[in-house]
Formats: sequence, C-alpha cells, structure tokens
Amino acid sequence: MNKIKISAVSYTNTKPFLYGLQHSAIKDRIDLSLDMPSDCAQKLIDNVVDIGLIPVAAALNLPHWEIVSAYCIGASGAVNSVFIFSNCDIKDVKRVQLDPESRSSNNLARVLLKNYWKVQPELIENAPAYAASADINTAFVQIGDRTFGKTEQYRYVYDLAEEWQKFTGLPFVFAAWIANKPIPANFIKDFDKALRYGLAHRAELLKELPQRADFDLEDYLMHRLDFDLTEDKRKALYLFLDYIKAL
Repeated sequence: MNKIKISAVSYTNTKPFLYGLQHSAIKDRIDLSLDMPSDCAQKLIDNVVDIGLIPVAAALNLPHWEIVSAYCIGASGAVNSVFIFSNCDIKDVKRVQLDPESRSSNNLARVLLKNYWKVQPELIENAPAYAASADINTAFVQIGDRTFGKTEQYRYVYDLAEEWQKFTGLPFVFAAWIANKPIPANFIKDFDKALRYGLAHRAELLKELPQRADFDLEDYLMHRLDFDLTEDKRKALYLFLDYIKAL
C-alpha cells in the first residue's frame, strides 16, 4: 500500500504531534516531511503531499480541501508565539513588515489592522532584515520559535491570538490538518490516535527539548497552545476565511 505523504511545520508547537507520529505504528504508513508553514502549504497546493498541517489561510488556494483531524494548532487567548512587534502604538504604525515564513499570521494581522484596529499601514513583503527595523513607526509580524524571549525587547507587543479573541470572542486556529483529496477513514482514525498519543506525552517530550532561560516551554506546550479542534475553533476558522476574502 502506498504511504500517505504528510507535511508538517517544524516549530516547537508541532512537536507533540510529531512525537505521536514517530512513536506510533502509523509511522510505517506515512512519508513525513518537515517544512516551513508556507512550504507546507505549497506542497499541499502542488499535490506533492496528501495531508498537510497547513496555515488555515492557505486552504483558500486549494481547489478541494477537507479537515481530516480532530486536532489543530490553536489558542484560546494569548498563544505567546504569534506577534506584531512595534516601537509605537498600533494606531500610529505606518508600515508593517510581514513574516516571510507565514501565511495565516500575515493575513490575521491584515484582518485585525483593517477590522479591529481600523488602521491602514503600508504592508511590506520580503523586507530585508524585516524583523530588525529600528524605525519608530515600522512594526513587523513574526511567528514561531523566532519569537521566543523577544517580548521584552519591544515597547509594544501584540499577541495576535489574544487580539483576535478580543475582536471576535472566539479562539483561533493557526494551522489544521488538511487533505487535498479523500483519505481512508481507517487511516484518519489511526492518525488521530497517534496525534492524541503525542499530546498525552507532552511531559516526556519536554524532557527532550533544550530548555531556555528566556521562555517557558512547559507553559507554552501545556497551557498556551490549545490543540483540540472544537466547534468554536471551527467557527473561528471559517469566520477568519470570510474576513480574508473581504480584504
């Protein structure tokens, strides 16, 4: 039987899922690659893989897509790894440099800037040294492990999951397990079982991760991230896609 090709992001927030996939029998039935979020999405769009843990905004680029797991990368409130960092209040920002590794978070920033903060700064893609601007009116979006320990370095720090919840009253889904074709139900059942195993063994996983003095990994993996794809998260996911379409 052909292996199911899967692409997943390689950030710390995915480690529980990877632990489950690598410590379950399903590992012999999959071909797993680790990629940046944008590359993970592109592989699914290009039909290089069958399932991807992709930024949810990228689903809009797929002719056919379906959620194939009861789990996701989400947050109910502050997630502590998806930010706009700024040297001034968001209302005074004139330029926002977007994260070259992100799709959903850049779009989340766009949605919040337009609909919540009601500002229209210039949006800059592929800015050189995009995360190092010292200009007082230039902010930047940054996600993932590169944000760890960075919140003390800027006067204004906006956690985008927290800001989304203030705006909508809903949690947020950054990435979901999405397929570009029908996947056998028996595989999905075993796949979710493996993911559930990884989530249940986060304490063991934490012992394997390098510890940081400037970031609480235990708080992040056990409390900040919310991995269950609840009905409220599904509602938030589709609402977010509607906001993106209206940008």
